[in-house]
Amino acid sequence: MGTVLSRQKFLASDQAQLIRDDLKKMTADPCFNTKSMYSASSVDDVTFVDKHMKYLADHPKLDPQQYLSNIRLMTRIKP
Repeated sequence: MGTVLSRQKFLASDQAQLIRDDLKKMTADPCFNTKSMYSASSVDDVTFVDKHMKYLADHPKLDPQQYLSNIRLMTRIKP
């Protein structure tokens, strides 16, 4: 029960909104591979933003800025 509350608290925070905005900017930038992914547990595909917001909410000890930096490195499309 505590993890659900901490996840909801994080997702409602100002920090989460800033992270969500950064992830949305990445999806709008053609230099990043941010395609939606198939999920067997969902009718629709899981969006790039939702996937990473859930991961950050589930792992509260991660440094969000470091995580975003790593995501940028891993998803950047090489010329």
